[in-house]
Amino acid sequence: MAIRIVDVTDEATFALVAPCVDPGFDHRSCDYWEDADRGSRAARASWLQAAAAPQPVKARPRNPFGEEEDEPAFNPFVPASRGPALNPFALDDDGPDFNPFAPVPPPRPSVAHDALPKLRLLARGLVVFGSYAKVLLVDDETVAYTQFGPLSAYPRALRTRELYPKLPASPLPAVITCIATTAAARGQGHAAMLVEAVCDDLAGRGFAAVETYPEVGARPNATSAAAPSFWEALGFVVAAADERYPVLRRELA
Repeated sequence: MAIRIVDVTDEATFALVAPCVDPGFDHRSCDYWEDADRGSRAARASWLQAAAAPQPVKARPRNPFGEEEDEPAFNPFVPASRGPALNPFALDDDGPDFNPFAPVPPPRPSVAHDALPKLRLLARGLVVFGSYAKVLLVDDETVAYTQFGPLSAYPRALRTRELYPKLPASPLPAVITCIATTAAARGQGHAAMLVEAVCDDLAGRGFAAVETYPEVGARPNATSAAAPSFWEALGFVVAAADERYPVLRRELA
């Protein structure tokens, strides 16, 4: 049995994300944590369809009557426009001169502007933070998914923390918003393995703690944040008690 954990960073790795067990929800079209006001966990087929190619703009026919919307006629007596003057002092606002001997900077990680909506959300932090999601594969088949990142990436998590003023304000934690396993792979420890990999990753990125926000009493297939008991078995402790929405926190070594 070959186990791999893959960061979701582009179209190919996003295609590895499996749909939720309950067809009414879908990780691939969820913006619940990214949009605190209108975010939804619901499955949206439109989010899984490639954007249509833009239609070419047809040229407007020339106006034979020469009205004001036409471009002005060429005037040979008007001096040609001049470009910006050369800066003889080479101030800081000038771009660097091309150096053919300097190494070419590596390309910045990004996804296409017309990528699927959820992939664009997951790619927001690629340049500064890194990946926001991972999948765990067993023999090249996806069995678990998780979403995580800095607190600033998830406005709903920020709003949740505002309800508990006693939570530590410094250092601010990273968050794990989602953890899910396919139906056939449950009870085999894959979700726990994926959480441990995320915690190691976050510690390596400099975070001192990580939080998660499960819902007490939610149906297993209707929540993406597992049950509090799942997190407690992985070393998370209750940082803010609540009958329905407790906050669990784990300090990172």
